[in-house]
Amino acid sequence: MSLCSGKQGNSWKRSWHRMNQSCPYLPAKPAPVGMRHGSERGAEFYFNALSLAQAYWQDAKPAQAILQLNKAFSADLDDHDSVLELWPWPYRALKWILEKSVESDAGFLGNPVRHFQHLATRMNQVRRGPRIQHAWICFHIARQVFADRAEFPRDGRQMVREGIWIPAVKVPDF
Repeated sequence: MSLCSGKQGNSWKRSWHRMNQSCPYLPAKPAPVGMRHGSERGAEFYFNALSLAQAYWQDAKPAQAILQLNKAFSADLDDHDSVLELWPWPYRALKWILEKSVESDAGFLGNPVRHFQHLATRMNQVRRGPRIQHAWICFHIARQVFADRAEFPRDGRQMVREGIWIPAVKVPDF
């Protein structure tokens, strides 16, 4: 953590700015946070989403980093695409971010379990099948990481109201 201060008029403004260590499973050089993805959802889109996830993570915004991982999972790639050889689907990065977020004060996390449940059950039509599969895998990763933590529950109301069934999926071994 570093102290950043600047003079405004006759008073001094102090603010603490947290910087999280780099996630080893995301590109080392983060993209600028204001960067745009563009309309194509290929390898460049995927890499940019991973780079932005790193930038948000380092800037102590884990919830925003997870949203960028969601975007990465929406890339129009098949499992044999060359970018995936260098940067595999970011399940390991997600698990690492979740673990680091609960180990220390890494910034606002929200409830990733509920987030992935909602994401999986409210998917639009674009690449719907693969994105639902990714979301359920992420849901199960979050459930594993937070197994002993009551503050990260599923959305039981949604499950009852909408008759949600949570599928069993194979979670990658890390």
